[in-house]
Amino acid sequence: MSMANKLKIKKGDLVQVIAGARQSRGGDRGKQGKVLAVYPERNRVLVEGVNRVIKHKKATQTQAGGTAGGRETHEAPIHVSNVALVDPKDNKPTRVGYREEKVERDGRTKTVRVRYSRRTGEEI
Repeated sequence: MSMANKLKIKKGDLVQVIAGARQSRGGDRGKQGKVLAVYPERNRVLVEGVNRVIKHKKATQTQAGGTAGGRETHEAPIHVSNVALVDPKDNKPTRVGYREEKVERDGRTKTVRVRYSRRTGEEI
């Protein structure tokens, strides 16, 4: 079993699709959405409202006697290289950097790794 990859995008981040077909051609490039799930072992992320696919469900009998089936739309995972984190300052895609900062709590100094936007230097 190989070690899972360290991704710079986390659950809850706002990301923008930077690759694929343009929206004018029916694609998702340029769309922004929140990351719902991260799959580091497959290098993929699940983004809200992006890469929507139609799944066909067979009609089955429910307890109440009704039938539940038909077509359902779900988001499918997208490769992490096709999305970029959105800078909180100017709402444009940015790269992610890490820096170590010294934080003082309860009279003790701690070194904390902080994610920041490489575009504006703003902390994420």
